Amino acid sequence: MILSGVIAGILISSIIFAFTGFSVFGGAFRSTISADDSESADMTALAYDILRHIRDDDFIAFSRVVHPEFGVVFSPSATINLSTDRRFNSDQVATLNTDTVTYVWGVYNGSGEPIELTPPEYFNEFVPASRHLDSPIVGINHIIRSGNALENIKDVFPDVRFVDFHVPGGGGEMSEEFDWSSLRLGFEEYDGSLWLTVIVHSTWTD
Repeated sequence: MILSGVIAGILISSIIFAFTGFSVFGGAFRSTISADDSESADMTALAYDILRHIRDDDFIAFSRVVHPEFGVVFSPSATINLSTDRRFNSDQVATLNTDTVTYVWGVYNGSGEPIELTPPEYFNEFVPASRHLDSPIVGINHIIRSGNALENIKDVFPDVRFVDFHVPGGGGEMSEEFDWSSLRLGFEEYDGSLWLTVIVHSTWTD
């Protein structure tokens, strides 16, 4: 009976681990919801590198992984809109950290008011790389959590593969339910390599 229980426990653990493993990307243990394959691991490592480049203000290194033909779209909400979201090519990305021009990046959810920010202001509000580098939950081609906004990343980019850096809410039951955020980095294959095509910011208010 004891042996049977041990075997059952091992089988259950194996099933759970196949869905929720643990990785050491970024130097800390994290729950990772992923298919266990080398391509996913390479993509995840690349996504972590991009967040580090942004955190370290190294936009030249950041620009080198931007899709060479399409560029990269910055979506301030889970609902990507190519008509209103801002898109930059790799040369433009290389200087975004020093760009003082105010751009319209889309609209704020709820109010519908235009998001008028300089690139450094936009990254501070909608691409908080430092915070999401420490995300305790990382989804590979898996959206961890959704708000009220339409999740359309696969509709807009049918061939996309993405990493979802999710930060749960904290500080109480209500905070757990509402005060969460995700940063999703989407990649597409081009000329045999993966390139960044979209960065999506999603929060409980979406």
